[in-house]
Amino acid sequence: MVARGIGLVYGGGNMGLMGAVAKATHDAGGAVHGVIPEAMTKIEGIGLLGETTLVKTMHERKSLMNDLSDAFIALPGGFGTFEELLEMTTWSQLSIHSKPIGVLNVAGFYDPLVALVDGAAREGFVKEGNRGLVIVRDNVDALLDALQAFRPPEGRFDIPWSAV
Repeated sequence: MVARGIGLVYGGGNMGLMGAVAKATHDAGGAVHGVIPEAMTKIEGIGLLGETTLVKTMHERKSLMNDLSDAFIALPGGFGTFEELLEMTTWSQLSIHSKPIGVLNVAGFYDPLVALVDGAAREGFVKEGNRGLVIVRDNVDALLDALQAFRPPEGRFDIPWSAV
């Protein structure tokens, strides 16, 4: 990421894969901005790499991370990762943002989720065009290339959020 001039906005903790990515990005001289609810610092600690913003709620965290980010990438993770990935996908479907969303499918970790989404598209629960909202690749360079080439697909809802 750093070699491509890409900074990192992440959840602000110092645990797990994202904590490791934040440390590696920071150590390589990249920009790092963590956003973490104050209550979560007792569980995850605070990364304190680069800039850290403490917020009150998870909703505030996701909104600020959206504002600060040019794209979203999900690494293998748990419920929090799944929820954030699907919320950013929903926000794109609703035209709240038009940013690329990527999944790094390490060792097929996300194959079951990809199959679920493909099944939902086949059954008509996800518009075929919206299937393209999530870019899935199994290596970092291919994912970053695809994210940089992303154009929002046809089929998203055309909602004038600024007029609401």
